[in-house]
Amino acid sequence: MSTMWVVALVAGALIVAGLAFYAGKLLWQLKVQNDTIAKLKEEQAQKLEQSRQERNGKLADSINLIAKAMKQKQCEYSEGCLRVWVLISQYSFDSEVALEKVYPGVYEMYDEVKEMPTHDARKKYSKKEIFKMDTQRWRAEERLEAQILQDCDKLLEEFKALPGSENVVFQ
Repeated sequence: MSTMWVVALVAGALIVAGLAFYAGKLLWQLKVQNDTIAKLKEEQAQKLEQSRQERNGKLADSINLIAKAMKQKQCEYSEGCLRVWVLISQYSFDSEVALEKVYPGVYEMYDEVKEMPTHDARKKYSKKEIFKMDTQRWRAEERLEAQILQDCDKLLEEFKALPGSENVVFQ
């Protein structure tokens, strides 16, 4: 073999070895980057779950408080159901829940009053129209009272108060 071939073989081997080293270095960097991304995703998922739990805790505390107020007749059923329904609709359950079936009384009352005006919006209506809406609301509260109270028991069982707030006394 001539010297030229030996030099070409050695040069080729050096080039292949250099490229293999560079490819190995890139693969190592890719592995480190993927590990870092996986770690960051896991940390983000943990933070998201923690914030979900905190939010659910606050929502559960509010739902519990309103359900207690309704049971103790410190809050009208229409107002309580309206507020509770909005809160449980925002609650992040672990699995899909058909809230209309689980809390039928609360849902029916919510459905009855959700379109009724409140606060300043009521001022746009005549006294006769307001009385008509109030009568409709009172009849619905009377008709649904037993079911709403059953739903309040379920709500109190499902949504626990945050530590320290379970002893709230209504005046």
